[in-house]
Amino acid sequence: MTEKDFKRSSFEHLPKSGNCTWKSPSNIALVKYWGKKENQIPANPSVSFTLDACATTTTLEYTLLDEDKDEFSFDLFFEGKPKISFKPKINKFFERIEEYCPYIRKYHFKIETSNSFPHSSGIASSASGMSALALCLMSLEKEIVPEMTQNYFNQKASFLARLGSGSACRSIEGNLIVWGNHKDTIGSSDLLGVRYPYEVHSVFDKFHDTILLVDKGKKQVSSTLGHQLMNGHPFAENRFKQAHQNLLKLQKIFKEGDLKSFIEIVESEALTLHAMMMTSLPYFILMQPNTLQIIHKIWAFREKTNSNVCFTLDAGANVHVLYPESEKELVFEFIKNELVAYCENGHYICDRIGFGAKQLAVDI
Repeated sequence: MTEKDFKRSSFEHLPKSGNCTWKSPSNIALVKYWGKKENQIPANPSVSFTLDACATTTTLEYTLLDEDKDEFSFDLFFEGKPKISFKPKINKFFERIEEYCPYIRKYHFKIETSNSFPHSSGIASSASGMSALALCLMSLEKEIVPEMTQNYFNQKASFLARLGSGSACRSIEGNLIVWGNHKDTIGSSDLLGVRYPYEVHSVFDKFHDTILLVDKGKKQVSSTLGHQLMNGHPFAENRFKQAHQNLLKLQKIFKEGDLKSFIEIVESEALTLHAMMMTSLPYFILMQPNTLQIIHKIWAFREKTNSNVCFTLDAGANVHVLYPESEKELVFEFIKNELVAYCENGHYICDRIGFGAKQLAVDI
C-alpha cells in the first residue's frame, strides 16, 4: 500500500447525520519503536501484543454542516465532561488526515470517549484513544463508500491512527502486530500495522500481561520529545539495526515456542529503550527505584522457580509482567505476594493478549 491508496478524488452521497461507537485496545511492544521520521514514520520496525482489558471506547456523532468551516468543528467529552485540554491533539490529528478524509471539514463532530482504566493510572491512552477515533471516522467513510472492503477499512484505519499516535496503528487488529518496514517480514509497512504473517506456537496464545503501576504521575519527558532525541543520538543507528535483528530472531522463537529466548529479547528490548533515554542529550530517566526493585524480584523468582515470567517497559516507570497461560496461578501469586507492594497505592491491572478493536452498538 502507498499513501495514494488512501486518497479518493471525491466523496459523494454524504449522510446528513449518524453515529458509531468503537472500543479499541492498547498494545504493548515487544520490539520497541523509538525514534521517528516525518509524518509519523518509524525509525525502526516493531512488533506488539494487542491487549484486551486496557481499552478506549469512543462514540462519534456526526452532523452535516450547511457549509464548510475554516476550522474543524467538534466538541470533545472525556468520561462525560468537556475536555478542552484534549482538543489541540485532535485538531492536529484532523490536520494530518484531512487530505485522506476531506469530508471531515463538512461535519460537526461530537466525540465522547472513556477509558476502561483510570486516566491517571499511568497507562498511555494515546494508542487506544487515537485508534478508536480513527475507526469511528472509517465507519463514517464506510457510510459514504459502502462498497469498501473490510481489508481496506482496517488498513486505512491503521494508517489514520498512526497519524494521530504512532503506536495506535498497532491497535486495530491482533493478536501480534508488526509496524515498520522489515525486509524479512512479508507485507510489513511504515504506513500501517499488519498482522504478524508467520506461524506462532500455541504457547503464546492467551499470554497474560499484568501491569504494575509504579508511578501514576505525568512523565517528566514526553514520548514525543523522547522520539525526537533519537535524531543525532550517538547510538541510534546500532539501535535501529538491533531492532531489525531482534524482529528476525523472533520469527524462529514464535514458531518454536522458545520462551527462554523470548524472555531474553523482550527484556533486552525494554532495557535498551531506557538506555537510549539515559544516553540522549538531554538525558533523562523514567524508571523509578521501585521499577528496578520489581525487575530484580522477577529475575530472582525466575532463577528460583524456572518460571517463564518476564518483564517489559514502555516509556515510563510502570512494569508489564508477561507470562504464559500455563503459569497464571503461580505467577499471579508471586505478583500479589511480592510485587504489588512496589506499586503506587497497590494498584495494578490484569490484562491479556487480545484480538483487536470491536464496533459496539450505539447507546445514546
